[in-house]
Amino acid sequence: MLSHPVVSREQWLAARKALLLKEKDFTHLRDNVNAERLALPWVQVEKNYVFETPQGQKTLSDLFDGRSQLIVYHFMLGPGWEAGCPGCSFLSDHIDGALPHLNHHDVTWTAVSRAPLPEIEAYKKRMGWRFPWVSASGTDFNYDYHVSFAQDDLATGKILYNFTETPVQSEAAGTELPGLSSFSKNDAGEVFHTYSSYARGGEELIGTLMILDRAPKGRNEVSTMDFVRRHDEYDKKPKLHDCCA
Repeated sequence: MLSHPVVSREQWLAARKALLLKEKDFTHLRDNVNAERLALPWVQVEKNYVFETPQGQKTLSDLFDGRSQLIVYHFMLGPGWEAGCPGCSFLSDHIDGALPHLNHHDVTWTAVSRAPLPEIEAYKKRMGWRFPWVSASGTDFNYDYHVSFAQDDLATGKILYNFTETPVQSEAAGTELPGLSSFSKNDAGEVFHTYSSYARGGEELIGTLMILDRAPKGRNEVSTMDFVRRHDEYDKKPKLHDCCA
């Protein structure tokens, strides 16, 4: 844990106001980045992807569920995995409460994984989640959006992830990686890919991290999210690093 000086209220207020100026700059920068994200050009989705869902087979267009906007979370759960990725699970813990607000604002959220639907349903039940979650096991969807990788691709030592050719050893723990993709559908039923992000790109969706950033010890991590467990796997006592115990 960092050692902090203890100062007078006046000194603290001066330091806090100095930081506030940077926080305001950050807010304005975020607004500008958001505007540029909305201004990105779109790509029409030509391929016919068909997913397995609890209601039967559905196309990508069907996943919009009557709305004009779709956000797909590429959840790391491969065929035969005993459980989903802890980081993806951490993010997904924050979604159910947002669903009524997203749906009312013409946005549908769904998770997509390559695991067969029964394996998805079993893990979803374990975690107690309600958000839609479908299987891409019979499609190229995950491969086309660069979140799943064939063994032949991994054998080359490099994959295309986060729009960059990336060494397998430094980024990939296996055949699956996380990401988020957004789509739009017009009145003619045409579907467009509007945005994707990967790696830490979805971090702002994780409200717990945003709260921890304002706690006295911050995220208190040695490596990115090393403290995260699936919500049913935490010990009763909070995890402390050796430096803080």
